[in-house]
Amino acid sequence: MSKAQGKAKQLKGKAKETFGKVVGDRRMEAEGKAEKLHGKAQEIVGKIKRSGGR
Repeated sequence: MSKAQGKAKQLKGKAKETFGKVVGDRRMEAEGKAEKLHGKAQEIVGKIKRSGGR
């Protein structure tokens, strides 16, 4: 996992969340929020790995 992959996942999640809000699909909105959180965690792991920590 890399920092860039985490950022990409966050952006995808944000888009999914926003689309879910617009069309009134609460499930899609929730999936988007979850994907954003997963992306944030992935980004943090990427930062830690890059700094040499494990």
